[in-house]
Amino acid sequence: MSILKVENVVSGYGSMEVLHDISLEVEEGQIVSVLGPNGAGKTTLLRAIFGVIKPWKGKIFYKGEEISGLSPERIARIGMCYVPQEENIFTSLTVQENLEMGAFIREDDWQPRLEEIYDLFPDLTDRRKSRAGELSGGMRQMLAIGRALMLNPELLLLDEPSTGLAPFLVEGIFDRIKKLNEQGVTVFLVEQNAQALQCSDRAYIMEGGEKKAEGSSRELLEDEEIGRHYLGR
Repeated sequence: MSILKVENVVSGYGSMEVLHDISLEVEEGQIVSVLGPNGAGKTTLLRAIFGVIKPWKGKIFYKGEEISGLSPERIARIGMCYVPQEENIFTSLTVQENLEMGAFIREDDWQPRLEEIYDLFPDLTDRRKSRAGELSGGMRQMLAIGRALMLNPELLLLDEPSTGLAPFLVEGIFDRIKKLNEQGVTVFLVEQNAQALQCSDRAYIMEGGEKKAEGSSRELLEDEEIGRHYLGR
């Protein structure tokens, strides 16, 4: 069953068209990645899905219901969360305060979820009272993801979670993504790092605002032409 479906979406900023007739699908329970270079339109795609910008043409569906043009808050309330690449934490607040802010629209008891986040990201546990601005790049990413998870999303959108991380930290981030997927969260991420294919079920390749290829991650990894043109092999 599709949890997310993008149909022929065209969008951009001002008069500049960035996404050119993009269609894709994410099945419930999967990790799906979109790979492409800078300027491919990956971030714009996530922003259109989450309502930060509006589609000019086309439609976006979440669990079979059209969400095209809904506000980010309404989209978050129905089970989708978005972790942007930049400015994704409150640097002046503590780790604990950042996580508590992640539950701002919840009206139930979110304390048990807070402890689950600390279990998922144990490196944050001893830094509960530390200011987020003092964290390393890897821990900031863990905190940003953890803050989104406070809403118990069914679908998590991640914008280049490995950006700026030392190579030895990248594997750890992707391991955590796989772990939260095993706990029932569907993940849709965009990346430049081809290592994202190692933890994905399916993937799409974007360039110049267009979809260039799609398939299972294994198929794309084994495709010599795609490896040569898009994966740096």
